[in-house]
Amino acid sequence: MTALMCSTTVLAGGGSMVPGGRTIAAIVANDPNFSTLLSAVQAAGLVDALNSAGLFTVFAPTNAAFAKIPQADLQALLNDREKLRAVLLYQVVPGRVTSAQVTKLSTATTAQGGTVDISTSNGVRTNDARVTRTDIGASNGVIHVIDTVLMPN
Repeated sequence: MTALMCSTTVLAGGGSMVPGGRTIAAIVANDPNFSTLLSAVQAAGLVDALNSAGLFTVFAPTNAAFAKIPQADLQALLNDREKLRAVLLYQVVPGRVTSAQVTKLSTATTAQGGTVDISTSNGVRTNDARVTRTDIGASNGVIHVIDTVLMPN
């Protein structure tokens, strides 16, 4: 959780936060397309971090993204708290990075400590995941929806 709660610098040119709006955790909790992500965040003990005042960019995998993981592997991941935390923190980039900013990046360092590649040559992609929806504003950052769970190396 400390990785998420660290102080971060917001990249220049970002839009304004949603004052008094819902946190990233609240948005995920209230969208049925993120029920697997919500279960994973709860199992990893990261709900408080995603409710905190820090600024985060979350590349949020949908239920369909999690469904691409073989069921036995997904269950093993959900039952291994440390590995699950690493995978979930790999979906998070410290700071609020909007879609306009993402398109100017080639890589980003995640809260897990690894790096994701960003490509805009055929739509926006981060590693092997295609970004399907962008700029869901939250009081503590922004969510970009992805179609594949990002796995750290």
